[in-house]
Amino acid sequence: MKRIIINFLVILTINMYISTQVNAENKLDLYMNDFYTKSNEASLILKEIENDMKLGIKKKICSRQIKAAKLGILANESLIKAFKISGTEPPNSSINASQKRWESLLNDCKNIN
Repeated sequence: MKRIIINFLVILTINMYISTQVNAENKLDLYMNDFYTKSNEASLILKEIENDMKLGIKKKICSRQIKAAKLGILANESLIKAFKISGTEPPNSSINASQKRWESLLNDCKNIN
């Protein structure tokens, strides 16, 4: 019985004082997840706006469009950071086209207000 208690205390002590490695997200995964999350959310907002406009609902169109554009721009920034971390060359033409699209959506509504 003593031996079991001693073994238990040794194992408990080892587990308490020796840190265990946690498989946390690395920075590349963090930026890629951020990119996907923000770009998906921005696309969803734009689809909602499109559906509302088809139904003739014009409530808060610009404020939602601005929110989507800002999310899209932030998503592009995360994607660029992910490419830098991975050490690969980003597809600049695609990212620039996406950036221009989001900035256009942002500026269209800002000019109306």
